[in-house]
Amino acid sequence: MDLNYTSEDLAFRDHVRAFLEANLPADLQHKVRHHLRLSKDDYVRWHKTLAKQGWVAPAWPVEHGGPGWTHVQRHIFDDECARAGTPQVLPFGVNMVAPVIMAFGNEEQKAHFLPRILSCEDWWCQGYSEPGAGSDLASLKTSAERVGEHYIVNGQKTWTTLAQHADMIFCLVRTDTGVRKQEGISFLLIDMHAPGVTVRPIIMLDEDHEVNEVFFDNVKVPVANLIGQENKGWTYAKYLLGHERTGIAAVGRSKRELGFLKRLASAEQKNGKPLLADPMFGAKVATLEIELMALETTVQRVLAQAHKAPGPEASVLKVRGTDIQQSLTELMVEAAGPMAMPFDPAFLEGERARSVADDDDAAPLLSYYFNFRKTSIYGGSNEIQRNIITQMILGL
Repeated sequence: MDLNYTSEDLAFRDHVRAFLEANLPADLQHKVRHHLRLSKDDYVRWHKTLAKQGWVAPAWPVEHGGPGWTHVQRHIFDDECARAGTPQVLPFGVNMVAPVIMAFGNEEQKAHFLPRILSCEDWWCQGYSEPGAGSDLASLKTSAERVGEHYIVNGQKTWTTLAQHADMIFCLVRTDTGVRKQEGISFLLIDMHAPGVTVRPIIMLDEDHEVNEVFFDNVKVPVANLIGQENKGWTYAKYLLGHERTGIAAVGRSKRELGFLKRLASAEQKNGKPLLADPMFGAKVATLEIELMALETTVQRVLAQAHKAPGPEASVLKVRGTDIQQSLTELMVEAAGPMAMPFDPAFLEGERARSVADDDDAAPLLSYYFNFRKTSIYGGSNEIQRNIITQMILGL
């Protein structure tokens, strides 16, 4: 694999940069670069800006509305968006459920759901984890009993990110209890506005309402919302997780945050010198930068395999990506020192957030640190990913 950009790749990069400079709102860029909280409107605004340009789904095939980019162009686009400080395109619709619908859904499902994902008419969330079924996801208990042309769904999901905004949820549900647990699961699309759906917030250490519990009480779901075959949902779930884990690596964002860390450590003083000049701290930053460079190369190798869906190699990306992300937040707090300790959630939202001075970078860091404690757990805990690597890649 040639890691050097061609002249065509460089021209594409310049085109992306020009678009971002012309179309990225300054208030969104400010929030992202300074680790402030984004609202639903912030995410939707940026999603629709990219959708208007035809760039909101870089990995989608052209026939479904994708731009038809090469894997190198997709990497460049992700890198430039992160460098510029764009909000993330939320993955639940574009990068998670959409590939499943394309691969396993019928033509009616593709025609209905995919355009609504592109336009952000439907905001999606993920219904996998349950109390008692997190890392051991196949132990899930949420049931779906078929009655005529509907399923009746009962149960509970937890840690459901941004479910308070969602229009739809893709759910793993148990449709057969008399077989091996992985063989009795189905993949169901459920309207979050249907009678019997209740969302209850979970407030985390950073005092943000990001995750939720979702309850289903005799919720009627049309059989037409079943993806693929009944009781084959475990296959579809693994396919989806490959896409999710590849995206979790978030190399571009980590490169941007590495630059932020270096600027922060260059401004902070230790014994009258910038902290970055301290040999021990500088060695930590250098080691992290080398690891990030290696991860970027590995991500490009995985993306280059365009002929197949991500396999167990996605677990490598997930583990290394989240380890690096957590190390970055730890070093940011270390660099800021006592200035990172005051924790004021009101600072992160509302008018105070929009008017924050550029030089007040330390204030949001403790919240940012807290939030990134979860990255080694979601998308399949890193301990489970190491088991997958050991068994499916190393063959041990």
